[in-house]
Amino acid sequence: MHRLAAALAAVPLGLTLTLAPPAHADARGNTAARATAHADASAIGNASALDNATALGNAAADARGNDSALGNATRAGSATAARGTVTHYTGTLADGATWIADVPGDWGGTLILYSHGFGTLTAADAPNDATGQALLAMGYALVGSSYDPNGSLWALSSATRDQFAALAAVERIVGHPRTTIALGTSMGGLISTQEAERAGHRLDAAVSTCGLLGGGIDLNNYQLDGEFALSRLLAPAAGIPLVGYASPAEGAAAASQLAAAATEAQATPAGRARVALGTALLNMPTWSSTQDTPPTDAAGIAQAQYEWLVSTLPFIMPARYFIELSAGGNASWNAGVDYTALLARSPYRSTVEALYRRAGLDLRADLADLTRHASVRADRPALASLARTSTLTGRLDVPTLTMHTLYDQLAPVEFENRYAQQARGPLLRQAFVARRGHCSFTVSELVAAVQAAEHRAVTGRWDGRATTRGLQEAALRLGLGDAPAFVDFRPGPLVSHR
Repeated sequence: MHRLAAALAAVPLGLTLTLAPPAHADARGNTAARATAHADASAIGNASALDNATALGNAAADARGNDSALGNATRAGSATAARGTVTHYTGTLADGATWIADVPGDWGGTLILYSHGFGTLTAADAPNDATGQALLAMGYALVGSSYDPNGSLWALSSATRDQFAALAAVERIVGHPRTTIALGTSMGGLISTQEAERAGHRLDAAVSTCGLLGGGIDLNNYQLDGEFALSRLLAPAAGIPLVGYASPAEGAAAASQLAAAATEAQATPAGRARVALGTALLNMPTWSSTQDTPPTDAAGIAQAQYEWLVSTLPFIMPARYFIELSAGGNASWNAGVDYTALLARSPYRSTVEALYRRAGLDLRADLADLTRHASVRADRPALASLARTSTLTGRLDVPTLTMHTLYDQLAPVEFENRYAQQARGPLLRQAFVARRGHCSFTVSELVAAVQAAEHRAVTGRWDGRATTRGLQEAALRLGLGDAPAFVDFRPGPLVSHR
């Protein structure tokens, strides 16, 4: 058995590597909320299949529970892992954010600064336990923060500040790393890319996985476009609210209405065509969990996108509340948007056109109707706030590798196309994995990505390490048997970029 595989085999799956367990949060989101959202626990609870969500409120309280002296660190304990002792540290930052770090006894000098995803305000320093154990077994040290526990779950206003403060805190304890690599998942992928653009001398490389690389404004806008099309064409008299939610529960109720309308519409060719238009604007994946192989026909693609739609709406619509909470209002708009031009840019246009032809519907008339009735306007202060906290410039300070599954329902793979247009140049490399689901990477894929970024940081050259072949070979060499699936891929455009 390969050395790493043997080392991990010696670690029981449930082993906690510290005496004070860090409770690594799944990057896809153990749901926590600020205190004001406790009453809305059920509103996002239905998203568990998408984001491993738990009841709102618990993790936020845990994050505030660290009573370390302000700005100081506590050595919580150590435990013996497969390759030696791992020491666990915790601390509290000036804004109340907590941080955790795990340092192996045979630390090789590389530190991973991990940024977790949306849905928790509990500190995490790895995407999941298995990946954390693998990295520690290979001699990497790990650190990550909770972000501001008193803020929104959309924590972009504090995340990069808290992450760099956590990095500085652990450096005061263990010394300056030889190499520091930012790693993030989902919302954390956006954060790690922001860190790569603001690195200064604090980072040497970055890895962004399943990242929301279009930023918060594009995220809100593409979701608004798809939801507006569905509500306008399927339930125009229902008055389904799409923005300005007073609570996550209000967003959840709107999601239930919209999902029910889409499900009812599936009974007729005309309804299926209009659902396909909405899912195309939502950039929904084209291969669902009920399909054995990726469909190539219009009906199969539309069915896949419908299935993703009804499972995703209960998460994304309540989540809008937290983005608006962070921004101080609605930062999305569709007033003045030409929906004919929007669909013309879509990679899924031919699917929509095929279903409209079969249904005998006039696609141009529906698109004109959407354009005529689009009336949502952004609150200017909220838009300015989200532009300041939750977007990217493409101006990288350090080499950055992004990685995405091809069929991602929460962070469309088309985000990669969007960021590639911004960050042209030798510092950016992009990798793709042929798998369904948001952030559904194997341990070997994540470790191979970190190794490629580390190689670029240390040598100053990519040397083919970030190519599809290089990453696949590196992942297979780890010997974990988890079927890495790097593939060549070129994503289409993100439809709803304004």
